[in-house]
Amino acid sequence: MTANGVRGEVTATLAGVERRLCLTLGALAEIETGLGVDGIGTLAERLRTLSARDLTVVLAALLRGGGELELAGELDRAAIAPGEAAEAVAKAFVASSGQAG
Repeated sequence: MTANGVRGEVTATLAGVERRLCLTLGALAEIETGLGVDGIGTLAERLRTLSARDLTVVLAALLRGGGELELAGELDRAAIAPGEAAEAVAKAFVASSGQAG
């Protein structure tokens, strides 16, 4: 699987399968709504202390942004370790900021 780095896509292995994630404008709006925050500054503060539920909301939005609709809809049943979920989320945010290397 190849990610389009220009678009801000990244790949991450979740439950043993490589998946594509992307922080699109739609994903960002979904994250803000799901976490009940208004704006980037408030979101940045909230992301510093994510609960498991928050992590699921963010990961699902990023997966949908990357076109991984099926997994995004089944995260509550997926065998994804919290650490790999957090790493995938961080990777997607770094890529969207243009700092990926």
